[in-house]
Amino acid sequence: MNAKTADAPYGQNGPDTPAGKEERKTLAEKLLHWQVPPEVEPGNGKKKGKTCSLADFDPGAKPFSSDDKSRDKETVDTLALELDGLQNLFYADRRFKLLVVLQGTDTSGKDGTLRGVFSRMTPLGVHTAAWKAPSEDERARDYLWRIHQKVPAAGEIMIFNRSHYEDVLVPPVQGWITPAQTAQRYQQINDFERMLTENGTVILKFMLHISFKEQGERLQERIDDITKHWKFAMGDLEARKQWKAYQQAYEDLLNATSTPWAPWTVVPADSKTHRNMMVALLVRQALEKLGLRYPPEDPALKGLKVV
Repeated sequence: MNAKTADAPYGQNGPDTPAGKEERKTLAEKLLHWQVPPEVEPGNGKKKGKTCSLADFDPGAKPFSSDDKSRDKETVDTLALELDGLQNLFYADRRFKLLVVLQGTDTSGKDGTLRGVFSRMTPLGVHTAAWKAPSEDERARDYLWRIHQKVPAAGEIMIFNRSHYEDVLVPPVQGWITPAQTAQRYQQINDFERMLTENGTVILKFMLHISFKEQGERLQERIDDITKHWKFAMGDLEARKQWKAYQQAYEDLLNATSTPWAPWTVVPADSKTHRNMMVALLVRQALEKLGLRYPPEDPALKGLKVV
């Protein structure tokens, strides 16, 4: 699990060697630019400091790239294998739960990230939830009701393809809720996520950030390729007409809901390979920080022979 190839982010240095630790420090420093500073003070919900702008984050950037696409793809494969090993240990440890939130505009690569980063993980203890418009039954309850039912249990990793953040994106842009109601939802989401973290859930939130130009090219590809027609909906074009409104809604939610207990990371996603690499690096970093361990040895198994 800790073995590294020459193309892996740690090179040939294991993560616990002095060189490996130095490389991890460098990775952490690079990530700082892409992490939205917590803007909500614990306890009172008041915003503080300078708010971030999506204009500060270049969707075409590749801060972790080797500038060699083939090498970057090999690195993603290596990371995916490492995550599989860490996931097995995470499941055996059972002290934590992990919730990964993948949020982004149409074509930003949520499905691609699932395939590229998490598909190597064994099904044991790894689950996904793809959120669509709420059903009639779900609309009859509070908007977080359906979300709470899908959060991970002990030892589980749950990956959200879209999430509860749709409820502070679509309704405000469409004018279904007022600014005051949107602000109220921000606070409710912060409280909800704080409750989860206080009960052992680690939350990683990724905003997959693509450019208007890149989205247009990906939508056109879906139209031109008959095998991708199933991915396309006419509503995607209507949402594209509201690009600026949705970008503003994303900017607002990033500033309002990046908290000390569940901060946001903006992932430049014009490059699919680099997007996957960055998400995988952050997931690996989070799992390694937990100090995962196998359960104590069972004395009953000592000397036991299978006949």
